[in-house]
Amino acid sequence: MSELPRDPTIDFDPGVWKLFDDYVHGVIDRRGFLRGAGKFAAGAMTAGAMLALLSPRFAQAQKVAPDDARIQAEFVEFDSPAGYGRGRGYLVRPAKATEPAPLVLVAHENRGLNPHIEDIARRLALAGFIALAPDALFPLGGYPGDEDAARAKFAQLDQVKTRADFLAAAGWLLKQEGGNGKLGAIGFCWGGGMVNWLATQLPNLAAAAPYYGSAPPPDTVAAIKAEMLIVLAENDERINAGWPAYEQALKDAGVSYRMLQPKGTQHGFNNDTTPRFNAGAAAEVWKETLALFERRLH
Repeated sequence: MSELPRDPTIDFDPGVWKLFDDYVHGVIDRRGFLRGAGKFAAGAMTAGAMLALLSPRFAQAQKVAPDDARIQAEFVEFDSPAGYGRGRGYLVRPAKATEPAPLVLVAHENRGLNPHIEDIARRLALAGFIALAPDALFPLGGYPGDEDAARAKFAQLDQVKTRADFLAAAGWLLKQEGGNGKLGAIGFCWGGGMVNWLATQLPNLAAAAPYYGSAPPPDTVAAIKAEMLIVLAENDERINAGWPAYEQALKDAGVSYRMLQPKGTQHGFNNDTTPRFNAGAAAEVWKETLALFERRLH
């Protein structure tokens, strides 16, 4: 298997990044991406080669193995009476906790609970947190193991019920043995939007780190009690368009927040399975995220 590119300045035309963002978010399908990317093809860098290079390589980016002795990981189910009835998630905790641990809910991107998000949960457990990553696709059979199939399934979800499932997951996590009763949340892309929404719904949410997620309606922001670390990419027109109104609502409501927007970043820059990954920016925001959780959840 070839080496996963780690160069954040990988030489793609901005039009390719835009096409890929549309493809990831279901605006166009695989054929639409290939057709659009064809105009940027040159030499060996065909449209198909671009898509292969941009697609996730989970094994090569994994940082914490599922059987790492320092953690305990398992799949769990929980009741969700207001959602689909039952939810499922990936629960990871430190293997040897000497005191009650803080709790973090992890909200995935728009492909369900894939190997990358499982790895994020394990990274949090290594940092001393009990992490639960629910799978929004569980009612439809769960993450299918294929990103295209996952995106197609995602479009079939009833988002009202899915939100109820995530609320149920947060309530279930708060009751877990070994937890200290203090809850944080982190989410990416679709999951970033989910975390922004959860912050308006959970008065006991102490800290939230939405990464490049859609903003909640401005008239709901006053309900936020959590301290917010809002992470945006520099080159992300779709998400960034909602930031001015969101920031004004945060200011008007007196919500404690900080916004990070590292230079030269693309939407999805924290995802280390694709060339959108920016190692420096990802390390910076991860450090700040852990600092927020350490400060607010202990």
